Amino acid sequence: MDPNFWHQRWQEGRIGFHQERITPLLEGHWDAIGASPGSRVFVPLAGKSLDMAWLAARGHRVLGVELSRLAIEQFFDEHALTPEIHETRYGTHYSAGDIELICGDAFDLDAAALADCRAVFDRAALIALPPELRTPYLRELYARLPAGCRGVLVTLEYPQHQKQGPPFSVDEAEVRAGLAASWTVEVLERRDILDREPGFAAEGITALSTVAYALQRRDPAAA
Repeated sequence: MDPNFWHQRWQEGRIGFHQERITPLLEGHWDAIGASPGSRVFVPLAGKSLDMAWLAARGHRVLGVELSRLAIEQFFDEHALTPEIHETRYGTHYSAGDIELICGDAFDLDAAALADCRAVFDRAALIALPPELRTPYLRELYARLPAGCRGVLVTLEYPQHQKQGPPFSVDEAEVRAGLAASWTVEVLERRDILDREPGFAAEGITALSTVAYALQRRDPAAA
C-alpha cells in the first residue's frame, strides 16, 4: 500500500472511509475495557476521525498518527482548534488541547513514542492494510505498546473475493493469530451491518459484519 495512494485519496476527497459520526461500537463498548480516566489513547491511521474528539471529551489524551497532512489540518480546522507544531524523528506533531496528531508513518513509532499510551482505539488502521502488512502491524507495532495497555479494535468481515480492499476483511482467526503473543483478545460484539452500508451492497457484497474486540497487553516479563 503506497503512501501516495492515501495522499491522493485525501487530495481528491475520496474519503468514503471517513465517518461523519462517532463509531457506534466505540460508544457502546469503550467503558467496558476499563481505560483509566486521563489515560493517553493511541489512534493509528487516524485521518480526521470524530472518534478522537469524542475520546478527548471523555477526559482522555489522544495520540493519533496519520500520513496525510491534509487530513490532520482538516481535523483541527473542523474543530476550530489552532495546533502548536513541532518536529521530531517521528514526523511533524500537531497539538491542541488533549489531542496530538503526528504526521508520519505508524510503523516508524517505537516503544518510546508509545510509552505513555495506556489505551488504543483502532477502527480504520488494521482493515486499511493489505495482508502482507497486517501481520507486521499486529505483531510489531502493537507489541511496542506498554504492558497493561487496553483497547478496542474494530474490524470488518465480508467475503473478500467479492471486493477489492481497502477496507479489507479481517476475520477473528487473523486477529487472534496476530496478537496472540502479546495480547488477550475478547470479542465484544459482532454486528450485521449490510443493510446500513448501501455502497457495499451495490458492489455485490452478500454479507457484511463489523466486529469489536477488547484487547489487553500482557506483561512480557510474565510470559
